[in-house]
Amino acid sequence: MYGVSGTGSVVGEEWGARAARSRALAVLRVRGRALGLAVLPAAVAVVLYAGGATGHFTGSGWDTARWVVTVLAVLVLLAGTAVALVVARARPAATPTVELSETAAPDLYRLVRDLADRLDVPAPAAIALTPDCDSWLEDRTHRAHRALRTPGGEGEGEGAPVLVIGSPFLWWMRVGELRAVLAPVVAGTGPAAHPDIAAARRFVRGLDAAVAVPETPGLDPFRRLGAGAVGQVARVLLRACRGHAAEMERGVAAAGSERAQAVDYGVRIVAQEQVGLAYAGWDRLLTRVALPAWRMGRWPAKLDAGVVSALTELSRRDRLADGFSSRLGERPACDLLEEPGAVDEATSLLAARLFHGGPAEPGPDWSPVEWSQYPEEVVDRKWRTDAARLHQVLDGLGLADSAAGGGGRGRGGEGVADGPTLTRVIAHLSTEPAKPADVTADVAADVDADVDDADAAAVPGDRPLPVEGADARSHDDGRVTLTDEVDIEDATDVDLDIEDDEEAVNPAAEALAGALSALLAREEAAREARVAATALTAEAAARSAERNDRHSGTTPPVVVSGPDGPLPLFPLQPPRSGRDLLADHVTAMVCCAAVDTAEATPGLDWLDGPALLVGGERAADLGPRVLALVEDGDPEPLRAWLARTGVRPEKPVRLV
Repeated sequence: MYGVSGTGSVVGEEWGARAARSRALAVLRVRGRALGLAVLPAAVAVVLYAGGATGHFTGSGWDTARWVVTVLAVLVLLAGTAVALVVARARPAATPTVELSETAAPDLYRLVRDLADRLDVPAPAAIALTPDCDSWLEDRTHRAHRALRTPGGEGEGEGAPVLVIGSPFLWWMRVGELRAVLAPVVAGTGPAAHPDIAAARRFVRGLDAAVAVPETPGLDPFRRLGAGAVGQVARVLLRACRGHAAEMERGVAAAGSERAQAVDYGVRIVAQEQVGLAYAGWDRLLTRVALPAWRMGRWPAKLDAGVVSALTELSRRDRLADGFSSRLGERPACDLLEEPGAVDEATSLLAARLFHGGPAEPGPDWSPVEWSQYPEEVVDRKWRTDAARLHQVLDGLGLADSAAGGGGRGRGGEGVADGPTLTRVIAHLSTEPAKPADVTADVAADVDADVDDADAAAVPGDRPLPVEGADARSHDDGRVTLTDEVDIEDATDVDLDIEDDEEAVNPAAEALAGALSALLAREEAAREARVAATALTAEAAARSAERNDRHSGTTPPVVVSGPDGPLPLFPLQPPRSGRDLLADHVTAMVCCAAVDTAEATPGLDWLDGPALLVGGERAADLGPRVLALVEDGDPEPLRAWLARTGVRPEKPVRLV
């Protein structure tokens, strides 16, 4: 089944393994050519000296050639030695994981060993968990990673890779499904044990690590210059073997898949559906549920358990997921762990570090939160923080209509109450913008005034004059801002194209959104500065400990950083637009008013995150009404919703 015997291969003669080995040899040939180029000047110098010793290459010209080639050979050998040392000593990147010792998961180690025996491949050296919906083998044989690895037990080779398992799989999948999903991954330890494939992988990882050496902090200018030269050489070699390395990994994956066909093949087809479902639920849980908590300085301590609730809710809502929740009666894979709660908490903290950039350890400003406390500790606090920020921005813009003393009037003659009220927000955002005809008339009058002034003082041939004061008027009364120069002769023909705009613009909302974006940017910059300072302090402490413990052979934990600085390595969401931020803050203000003045409570929706519960039901129709106010300046849909739910917008709300 696995090929022809007698070839001397340890892992069998699957076609994928043969392809992987041929590509590994191609990678090693790149290394050999680089070595040959490094020793070529030395070989030429040896030939020249041998010719001189035998009397064939004599004369002043040959003596000069010998000296030139000798100097060149020494320089090239020194440079090649430096490159080789950097490639060999550079620390390859390691995925941040939660290490599992055999005492913490004996049943899981037993399952993996049994799987390796059935596949006739070496067992992984250790098992680690990652907060992601994926599984793979990771080589951690580099000396910088050995101290971080928890050995799997007796009889496992030091050169075997580490099995990294996505933590959501353990909580959502059943034991049989997990075994079927891991079979192709564990089968990859066979090709990984081949000397050629292992050597090619080490060479590629070393080149990849050498490319990042110039970015290492703490290098003096001279060392950074040398590291930059080594990095350039590593880039050239990496480009030369990139294609072969990619094909080698494809061959290894194909070999593992072919070998795993004999183990639980039918179950694997069903389990692959669970992989896609788990990915969807995990993504929604992180972006909709965990991210708001992380932004509040709280991290959910049971994310993996939460993904089960999210996927169960998805199966209840989606017809395509019918029947998946019935699997929950079978034994979950997390039962293979001795303390699932402790492991879930560790992976949840790691997820917060990777996807948000939180601290590595809990603290006063970074504390865990249980799901039962999420509505009060996260949802309600988030709403009140956003509402306070919204009123802070209104105060900063000088728009506290009634704060100076009683009695601004909103649109339609509505009185604006004092204090942080929803009425104040609605009255500001529902200010009706100028009509297109009025705006055109105002602009034409301004332009005519500028034309009269220009005719009195200008000479023929003067350049067109800008419309002065337009920017100030746009900020004061919300009219259109003119920034381009207007030709005097064509000033009255200015076409504002207001009627052609596809999207209604609320000037008051635009100004408020801009101020909110600026304030949030400052808060985020301050938070990132604190995280960066903490990471730099931890990194300095780690480097100091590494220097102190170098004689004992121990290695301190690695401070994980991204390519552009500290964590997060994988931000969950791109920056939000100002309009989205404003809509979120207005929604938070509405929710605060509903909680304080009506029979509403904060809640948690496993797929959509923070939710407002009115009469025990989620208020799903609030979003479009807030958007109508923010985008169109139309408060009527929101007022109708407030009247229907019994919310009193004129009452001040409680802020943080």
